[in-house]
Amino acid sequence: MTQQPARICILGGGFGGLYTALRLSQLPWTKQEKLEIILVDRSDRFLFSPLLYELMTGELQTWEIAPPFEELLAGTGVRFHQGNVTGIDLSAKYVQLQEGHALPYDRLVVSLGGETPLDLVAGSAEHALPFRSIADAYRLEERLRQLEESEADKLRVAIVGAGYAGVELACKLADRLGSRGRIRLVEQTDLILRTSPDFNRTAATKALDARNVWIDLETSVEAISADNISLLYKGNVDTIPVDLVLWTVGTRVAEVINALPLKKNVRGQVVVSSTLQAIDYPDVFALGDLVDCKDADGQQVPSTAQAAFQQSEYVGWNLWASLTERPLLPFRYQHLGEMMALGIDNATLTGFGLKLDGSLAYVARRLAYLYRMPTLEHQVRVGLNWIAQPLRDAVAAIDD
Repeated sequence: MTQQPARICILGGGFGGLYTALRLSQLPWTKQEKLEIILVDRSDRFLFSPLLYELMTGELQTWEIAPPFEELLAGTGVRFHQGNVTGIDLSAKYVQLQEGHALPYDRLVVSLGGETPLDLVAGSAEHALPFRSIADAYRLEERLRQLEESEADKLRVAIVGAGYAGVELACKLADRLGSRGRIRLVEQTDLILRTSPDFNRTAATKALDARNVWIDLETSVEAISADNISLLYKGNVDTIPVDLVLWTVGTRVAEVINALPLKKNVRGQVVVSSTLQAIDYPDVFALGDLVDCKDADGQQVPSTAQAAFQQSEYVGWNLWASLTERPLLPFRYQHLGEMMALGIDNATLTGFGLKLDGSLAYVARRLAYLYRMPTLEHQVRVGLNWIAQPLRDAVAAIDD
């Protein structure tokens, strides 16, 4: 009787899911260790999310930061399936897709990432835009195009949340809109970039000030309408005209994860062991935004792309080990520093003993992200395009 190959289903094609699939394809499977790897994602494209902001200023193109899964997985043996996950049966060990497909599995990897909650404030679901996906970027681009083509003297933008996403968006949009832009950054706490190193926060504050971005600290949003935002500051509500509201606050675990009988924390994140396995379900591995993870040294692992990138190496190895009767490795997180874009040709960077800001940090950030892109072929294509771009710009300037 022919033995059925073991099937690994990977749900979610972000940093955690895609990089786990690529890692699995590189491990030394023998002919006897038959394997089928299926990657499932609702989109047909991977998104290198830290560079999403550069789409708004035209510094990067969609193909550079969002290559198709089929292209990235060509020749790896990993099969891609585009679809929405509607249910997971942990007892029967299968995944239900919206299109009616049921995918049985021997090992399951859950890396569905998070969703931006837009129901926290009256009117936010109807009138605020999130900024997490390529689809979000396209919607924002269309709205900006409409505003730029209007006859309005000033374009008023409110960004809710002064974390990394809010600050990067504020700087990029300020550079794009120029003197027409009126950017307001709304933060509920008394500090922007609360979890950031002081050097990065100082550089960001300087960049925001230089772009005349208005910062409302200790301010919460009461309501949003089609052309107004109501802000609460020290007991007083002020309603301000606005053309566009961007919402960057919060991350919510996908509903399909909430329905699972897994151990979770108060925020709904799945609690995993140091080997990145769900408690009481050793055949289920989880990583990225949706997990509550303490590594082998007991340190709490942040919900960042950097962490998911590192976790994928261990999940890939531990899947291989669990199917080949080898010992699993406990995850050890290494904080590699932080980088932020602060407008066109400007960034800040801390890590590896370095503290950089300005154009040098911008170049270093680009090179670091180029190195982390998912395949060598894509790295080469993007790198060559970046090298050639200044030459194309010079030729275009001559022609003009």
